[in-house]
Amino acid sequence: MDCPAEFVAFAERLADAAGPLVRRYFRQPLEIVTKADASPVTIADRETETLLRKLVAETFPQHGVIGEEFGSERAEAEHVWIFDPIDGTKSFITGRPLFGTLIGLLQHGRPILGLIDHPALGERWIGAAGRETTFQGRPVKARPCADIADAVLSASSPHMFADPAAEAAFSRVRARARLTIYGGDCYGYGLIASGLQDLVIEANNGIYDFLPLVAVLEGAGGVITDWQGRPLGVHSGDRVLAAGDRRLHQAALELLNA
Repeated sequence: MDCPAEFVAFAERLADAAGPLVRRYFRQPLEIVTKADASPVTIADRETETLLRKLVAETFPQHGVIGEEFGSERAEAEHVWIFDPIDGTKSFITGRPLFGTLIGLLQHGRPILGLIDHPALGERWIGAAGRETTFQGRPVKARPCADIADAVLSASSPHMFADPAAEAAFSRVRARARLTIYGGDCYGYGLIASGLQDLVIEANNGIYDFLPLVAVLEGAGGVITDWQGRPLGVHSGDRVLAAGDRRLHQAALELLNA
């Protein structure tokens, strides 16, 4: 089912509202709180998610919401918005501009819309079911890359593969890739959609980290699944594999599960 245009427009409205709030706190002195999972959070994360939730409640009160900072409300609704107000808080608190705001929409648990907004860079990708993914309002496409030996691979950190088996699986792909880059957070997924990068492999993520990315990748001709090749949804685990070329995705799957 195609994503209604009103939802796409509303996602842009959400990003337009969140951006100035995030920028207000960027590269400013902030109190940093360490959450139970040892990840950092700031007032910027929490105020941004509060704003996004408020706008959903005002505009679509029948819709549900899932967010990184404040959990879920009406998660059983047909339409559920999912937010990561600052994906890449470690980048944000150290002045690095590659963090992003992730906004997604699920229908019956299936991602139908995704938006990656980079407030510090003024860059935005939007994907929606039945539409081509756009970057800065222009359609983009993932590039062909069938061979891992030709691929540019990224992960947010080499330390996110805490499980030894997961680290070994990632290393099997990394050893074959032409180039491996770390530290991009959600930016790497946007670069796949724009045909500038080929592969992202990550672990230790929450659903708010990857469900908003699904429509962006798929609308650009890419593919994004878990490490077993299964579609991503609200019950997915913490491991994600994204590729711009389905042949590359299959080759990476085989190495991850060797």
